[in-house]
Amino acid sequence: MTIHSPASAQSPSAARGTGVIGSGLSDGVAGAAVDALLTVLPTPTVLSAAAGSGAVVVGRAGGAVHGAVVASFVGATSADLAVVLADPGSLDAAAGAESGLVSREDIIRPALERAAGVLGLGVLGDARIDDATTLFLDPETVVFDLTGAGVTFGWFAIRLRQNGTAAAAGDRTVVGNLGRINSVEMALTVEIGRTRMTVRDVLALEPGAVVELDRSVGSPADILLNGRLIAHGEIVVVDQDYAVRITKILDVAESLT
Repeated sequence: MTIHSPASAQSPSAARGTGVIGSGLSDGVAGAAVDALLTVLPTPTVLSAAAGSGAVVVGRAGGAVHGAVVASFVGATSADLAVVLADPGSLDAAAGAESGLVSREDIIRPALERAAGVLGLGVLGDARIDDATTLFLDPETVVFDLTGAGVTFGWFAIRLRQNGTAAAAGDRTVVGNLGRINSVEMALTVEIGRTRMTVRDVLALEPGAVVELDRSVGSPADILLNGRLIAHGEIVVVDQDYAVRITKILDVAESLT
């Protein structure tokens, strides 16, 4: 049987009042997040949340922290979230997942989505099993003990990240992968104009002939990377050599038109 923590239970935010915890994470937001989590998290008993200590959690349940369910939320306010279970098997039984057809990440993800929902518009990344030791030991992380019937069921951690550092781990992975092709050379072409000619006109070309292009004087040159238009620029001379000064970088939609 699945039992959710009742909405009428006193929230941790109400119990502590308002204030600021960590870096920019208000007591009210953290409390609202854990309250939202508990309304969806399937548990064998009614749970309540109280402020906890990440260091205590790691010292008491280090092995469980290594198998936390974690996810990152990216939006106007970004955050890292994690749920650590004292007895993962109890959650499987409460959610009816003993068959193994549903993963623990799938069971907990709806609760993480509800918790992240208090942060506003954004996207929650994939929930995964990972080591959350660093997250729990970070002084900027807010940690809650999840207890019911005098027993600790698990712990919830949430840490806000500054805008612009969202999905930092994923960004580092992407940058690392791109680094493998840093030495690959690509053809950059600067095009000042085009024209269409018949075979007769091409055969009639000779030194001194003038070919008129479809671009007027002062129009920007096209800059193509491997044949794909990526920017516009103007032709300049640098040390007696032609060069191009970039005047506009095109986005994907513009480069396709």
